[in-house]
Amino acid sequence: MTDHIHTISVDDDESNLLLIEAMAKEMDLSIHSFTDPLESLQYMKKNSIDLAFIDYQMPGMNGIDLIRHMRDLHPEAPIIMITSVNTDNSLRLRAIEAGATEFLNKPLNMPEFKARVSNLVDLRIMNILLKDRAMHLKAEVRKATDKIISRERETLEILGRVADYNDLETGSHITRVAHYARIMASSIGETEEFRDIIFNASPLHDIGKVGIPDTILRKEGPLTIEEQVLMHAHPHIGYNILKSADSSYLRSGAVISLHHHERYDGGGYPAGLKGAAISLMGRITAVCDVFDALMTERPYKSAWRLENVVEYFEFSRATHFDPSLVDHFMKNIDAFMNIFSSFRDSES
Repeated sequence: MTDHIHTISVDDDESNLLLIEAMAKEMDLSIHSFTDPLESLQYMKKNSIDLAFIDYQMPGMNGIDLIRHMRDLHPEAPIIMITSVNTDNSLRLRAIEAGATEFLNKPLNMPEFKARVSNLVDLRIMNILLKDRAMHLKAEVRKATDKIISRERETLEILGRVADYNDLETGSHITRVAHYARIMASSIGETEEFRDIIFNASPLHDIGKVGIPDTILRKEGPLTIEEQVLMHAHPHIGYNILKSADSSYLRSGAVISLHHHERYDGGGYPAGLKGAAISLMGRITAVCDVFDALMTERPYKSAWRLENVVEYFEFSRATHFDPSLVDHFMKNIDAFMNIFSSFRDSES
């Protein structure tokens, strides 16, 4: 593998370069030589370097300055300083501080050259192998993590469909709400992490309906006061189901479940929260859920026309909905309608 170690040698004396090249070839090292340190620096900027021999006394740039530049460009590559000044300890100290790994004194001799260079080549090869191994492990971890996330998202989708199944709504409803929510989160400038979480957590907004009797969920027409009390318990039921989960998606789903029926003016349920006391994810999901509910036919109502939905949101800004979110909803109404039209094939 030594022939894959990319080596350079920099010395203004061509006879020294020829000697280093000959010794390197004895060790099966490929080497690129330079008499001009500035030329070698340009080469370093464009190529990977695994090992370098650098002379100290050179015109244009001395070896210590060149070492310093190379260390910035190739922090892991061993650097051997070659010098005829072998009694100057301050020079060695400055070279070490600049980033030199080893020293060889002129005149060079093959046994010492081979011993010192062999150790550094072995070290560099080991570092390369470890780096490759680390990259491989990182890729394997990424694949495993992606698989876990995929399974978690599949579970989230199934949980979201449970509530819709009992409520005679379709799976397309929760899919649409997820896409609406991500559009809203993007429009208000939230992070990619926030957009990802609300996309996967908002479909859980009605998970608490698993605790509501089917006779209420499937009832055509208005609910009685007693039935409304029972129905208003579903945000708390959903919250209690999800709140203790380790998953950030499920914990966010718990908060969304608890808050998506709160109103901006404090007239919602279950806690009568007002304004910013309602979580942002809850406020966003409220807009998305109500839009989709108004646009679709339910056992107790016909589908509304888009213009009537828009009028309702304008009328309900700062009462039912966060007024700033109503603005973003209006700005993205075409995107909402594209989502509404695109995810309707599975509905009956």
